Amino acid sequence: MMDVLARDVMTTKVLSLTADMTIRQIAKLLVEHNISGAPVVDGDNLPIGMVTEKDLIAEDANGARKSERDWWLTHLAEGEPLSPRFLASLDRSERLARDIMASPVLTIPETTVLPEIARLFLDLRIKRLPVVRDGRMVGLVSRADLVRQMAKGPTESVSDTPREGLLSEALVSLESHFIQAQPEPPAAAIAEETKEPVVTANAFSALVEEFDQQKTLQHDVERLAATEQRKALVKDLTDHHIENETWHGILRRALSAAETGQKEMLLLRFPCELCSDGGRAINAPLPDWPETLRGEAAEIYQLWDRDLKPNGFHLTAQVLDFPGGIPGDIGLTLTWGG
Repeated sequence: MMDVLARDVMTTKVLSLTADMTIRQIAKLLVEHNISGAPVVDGDNLPIGMVTEKDLIAEDANGARKSERDWWLTHLAEGEPLSPRFLASLDRSERLARDIMASPVLTIPETTVLPEIARLFLDLRIKRLPVVRDGRMVGLVSRADLVRQMAKGPTESVSDTPREGLLSEALVSLESHFIQAQPEPPAAAIAEETKEPVVTANAFSALVEEFDQQKTLQHDVERLAATEQRKALVKDLTDHHIENETWHGILRRALSAAETGQKEMLLLRFPCELCSDGGRAINAPLPDWPETLRGEAAEIYQLWDRDLKPNGFHLTAQVLDFPGGIPGDIGLTLTWGG
């Protein structure tokens, strides 16, 4: 059987938010649709953030009693309805979705396989992922979607290698992370409204730990988002072809650069992944580095070799940055000065 993909299980009728929605409007929508979070999109339906009930509750630091707010935050932000009293307190806030949303938001292409989605849920401790096609949101995959797929039976790959075990294991781990027993709200906290909270070192340490976890999560989301963007750029540079008009435009820019006294111009900056060897030959450098170029970079080299090299122009390649100590972006530079 074929791998089950994100597009096979995603929800296509997705409630989305806009960046200028108020907290009150968001809370009402989440309650009306019985969901605990929704993506924020721009005018082109590009996901730009995510808002959950936890974000709404965290915003209400001054509107609710500390003890009651903490109880909602800990136990009822996992899909339970918000209380009318809490919703009323949100009327006092003028903050918008853009002020509280988690951004950048991690997205997945519609061809992502289910085990990979389950791994992201588990590793990043998240519950939903927007599904995109050409950058625009076309659906949403949640943990519930994965559970429903599991109920249909085993998911196997083309090579008949069972994948159910991996997905089941990931889902079990997810449940241990997210599904907790919901105790009754502490009676003392509700009854004794004027009682001052007890300040302890453990409470402070818990806040530090929560901050560190959020910082790590944000870092992971940004890293994965950057990875997806680089993959999309490599695909675009691989599939894209340089038209004559584009090449002539590049030459006109080079002429303008020379007229302002410049002796070189960066023709193309691209991820090292576009090279067949990840940029190692260029970094060395080795004389056969042009053979490693692919896509638009290879076409730039061929056009230079055909049109400019015979007229004395030079083309150089170098690694422009080294994130984490490894080659990052590579630049092709046209030179004409001595």
